Amino acid sequence: MSILQPADLQAFTSFGVPAPVAGLARFASADELEALLHSPEARAFGRQLLLLGGGSNMLFTQPYHGLVLKNEITGMQLLHEDAEYVYLRAGAGENWHQLVQYCIRHGYGGIENLSLIPGCVGAAPIQNIGAYGVELKDVFHSLEAWHLFDGAMQTFTHNDCQFGYRESVFKQQYAGQFAILNVTLRLHKHPRLHTSYGAIGAELERMGVQQPGIAEVSQAVINIRRSKLPDPAVLGNAGSFFKNPVVSSQQLQPLLQQYPTMPHYPAGHGQAKLAAGWLIEQCGLKGYRLGQAGVHQQQALVLVNHGGATGADVYQLSQHVQHTVQQRFGIWLEREVNVF
Repeated sequence: MSILQPADLQAFTSFGVPAPVAGLARFASADELEALLHSPEARAFGRQLLLLGGGSNMLFTQPYHGLVLKNEITGMQLLHEDAEYVYLRAGAGENWHQLVQYCIRHGYGGIENLSLIPGCVGAAPIQNIGAYGVELKDVFHSLEAWHLFDGAMQTFTHNDCQFGYRESVFKQQYAGQFAILNVTLRLHKHPRLHTSYGAIGAELERMGVQQPGIAEVSQAVINIRRSKLPDPAVLGNAGSFFKNPVVSSQQLQPLLQQYPTMPHYPAGHGQAKLAAGWLIEQCGLKGYRLGQAGVHQQQALVLVNHGGATGADVYQLSQHVQHTVQQRFGIWLEREVNVF
């Protein structure tokens, strides 16, 4: 265990932009994290600590003057099972998609719709990741996390996490305070498939699958994502840059009168979720470039680094998208990506 001072996270983040930081340290267990936090080198940074997993949801726009802690805790363990469920614990540093594939190989259902989402397991509850009608909260059981400043382990239940749309307690009152060590999922022994959202049904039909299982649903999702989303190894990006906005029925009705084909989905409590990508595309921004930063040509919800862009370039582009959408539709898009 050592602290690299200074460091650049360009190779550790999916946007591939320069990301200079004052210090970088890695840990692969709770004991290593505890020892690291008690070291004189780490103490010198005070409370300027930042957790890093897969780096797939981070955009650095300026140098970070603190210590970055890279979570490399791996391992998967079947804790227990009953007639309906298995309870699987995964280290926070495990690759999320590899966990999905592990579950499919073992017949554990519930996260197949979340295939090919970039990043690590530890980020999943922070963001309450979701795709194609499924969210992490649907299968979440509990997690263990280390308080970076109190030096104590804490268990969080489903209710403790206060999940919302791409939200959790870790993005609100506990932001920057905990290092998630592991996550336990409650997965189905008898999977309940979700194939009605988006293009999954059409893709299964194209694949010639009439009686799909979790493996076929996963493959359909993978096919769809690969057809629309760029590979970060080829074109730097963080997946969906903006959240799909949620509006009230009062806001929705005049929009539908003006734009009858506008995609919208029930979001409960008299609200509807709109498709941010559709809004951006209607503004003529699909394929738009601002220097080396651009809006992806196949999926307007994705901002990309065409090569040589800085984080500030991407951020400036995101502001242009926000203001353009607000000017046309009266809707402000929130960023899903964490900006530093």
